[in-house]
Amino acid sequence: MSNPLPGVTRPTSSGTAPAIVAEGLVKTYRTRGAGEVRALDGVDLVVEEGSVLGLLGPNGAGKTTTVRILATLLRPDAGSARVAGYDVLREADAVRHAIGLSGQYAAVDENLTGRENLVMFGRLYQMPTAQARARADELLEQFDLTDAATRVLKSYSGGMRRRLDLASALIGRPRLLFLDEPTTGLDPRSRLNMWDVIRQLVRDGTTLLLTTQYLEEADELADRIAVVDHGRIIADGTSDELKDQVGGERLEVVVHDAAHLAPAEELLRQGAAGEPTVDGHTRKVVVPISGGSAALVEAIRALDDAGIGIADIALRRPTLDDVFLTLTGHAAEQRADEAEPAAAGRRPNPGVDR
Repeated sequence: MSNPLPGVTRPTSSGTAPAIVAEGLVKTYRTRGAGEVRALDGVDLVVEEGSVLGLLGPNGAGKTTTVRILATLLRPDAGSARVAGYDVLREADAVRHAIGLSGQYAAVDENLTGRENLVMFGRLYQMPTAQARARADELLEQFDLTDAATRVLKSYSGGMRRRLDLASALIGRPRLLFLDEPTTGLDPRSRLNMWDVIRQLVRDGTTLLLTTQYLEEADELADRIAVVDHGRIIADGTSDELKDQVGGERLEVVVHDAAHLAPAEELLRQGAAGEPTVDGHTRKVVVPISGGSAALVEAIRALDDAGIGIADIALRRPTLDDVFLTLTGHAAEQRADEAEPAAAGRRPNPGVDR
């Protein structure tokens, strides 16, 4: 971890103070033809120390603008934020020393080798050359890039570039890391590999704010998820808490014989949490339930006792896609009206004032 800046006293870590607190963040952009676009419209966020907050939403929702403000790359028009105990406006240099940032686009130099890129970032963090080289070699090994250390970035695959970019964000051993859509553009295998790297960072105690438009990614990695749409946080909670908002569990039963649909519906109605729905074409009965696997076992036993043949039976829970569709009225897909600037790949330079 970098030393505190001269004249700045680092807050004492009690283990309970939030790593990030943002209140009422507002940011408006002027665009050609469209006038003013409000990218953030009163964003409130709390990220606990040692946790992962997933900021989930489509492109243009305000995720990158939020990260840029918290990382001191952008000034809000209104509101306040503290990161690692420091005010992002009054103590911007201290914030930069405490954080790492990996943006949507790899902020590395294609004409340098992997090792040269990492050493360069180490020097930007004011490390002595020998220390920067040692840290670079450590990160190259951690991210399985040692064999490619002397190759120029032009020869790297997309997954290798993303790993190197994340490694460069860790050069200063930050206590808090911003990952802005870290798996954008990666193939499925590279995405899974990146998830493993992120999980290891969490196990090592790093606090993460992760922005993503991938529902599965938020579900896999985040302790809590904040859903953002049109510059507002419209829901916040654990994955299970958000899924519970859209109706909980449902039992889906497909019967062998269409003649058994009505008896199955009547039987499953008993103890149901809501009205069953029947699809005669697929011979399926769907009924809202509570009780999880116990309700599933009870339904199987009751259907068998009634002599109703089952072709398929499953217990379904809402997905984050269901949550997002319910909350926003649209799927979590990219929107064409991207309002956020694309310059989010830059990383804060601890030695440069903005």
